[in-house]
Amino acid sequence: MSRRVVCTKGAPAPVGPYNQAVVASGEMIFVAGQIPLDPSMGVIVGEGDVSRQTEQVMVNLEAILKEAGASFQNVVKTTVFLTNMNDFAAMNAVYAKYFYEDIAPARACVQVSRLPKDVLVEIDCIAVI
Repeated sequence: MSRRVVCTKGAPAPVGPYNQAVVASGEMIFVAGQIPLDPSMGVIVGEGDVSRQTEQVMVNLEAILKEAGASFQNVVKTTVFLTNMNDFAAMNAVYAKYFYEDIAPARACVQVSRLPKDVLVEIDCIAVI
């Protein structure tokens, strides 16, 4: 994969572990939105705790990326869905453990009225290998 982070002073600087844009070429992997479902138990992890839920979401994403031959370093775009934007800081603190700011993917984060199984967070991603 070839990858180049785009950063311009002509647009607002990122306010978290993401970049304005990433130029990438190679085989693309589109990972479906993941919720904090423990695959071995089939139960939601961290009921009411967005930090624990985000951690499980990241574990799920990592497992899918690994199976596809990729890692978080290959991710070029994420979308984060939160049921409450007041949970942004807590989600972002967990998210930051997986993406170093200098090579972080582009990201969108939106508040939604409801997510499957009434979880607090869902994240999807696009990776390139």
